Amino acid sequence: MAKTLFEKIIDRELPATIVYEDTQCVAFRDINPAAPVHILLVPRKPIVKLSDADAADQALLGHLMLVASKIAAAEGFGEAYRLVVNNGAAAGQSVFHLHLHILAGRPMKWPPG
Repeated sequence: MAKTLFEKIIDRELPATIVYEDTQCVAFRDINPAAPVHILLVPRKPIVKLSDADAADQALLGHLMLVASKIAAAEGFGEAYRLVVNNGAAAGQSVFHLHLHILAGRPMKWPPG
């Protein structure tokens, strides 16, 4: 199966502005930002979408949430940021490799979308 765009970034086959990485995930700036700070946090494990994760992924999913908070703090927005996960095409997912959007730097409205 062909690598996703995110797998190619993780493998350094495509360039990206990486802001964080560890053994479980990589975070990089979105090339089409929806906010002044828009970082994509991607697990190294290729999970297609959140609804495809299972109990074995529980620790990884928790790790992503904690890393997102760490990244938001490092960017200066530790108390005011939004996390978004789009699950499936109908929800706006365009790259089918689970990822979290970390958005900050402007007022966020509710409801989103």
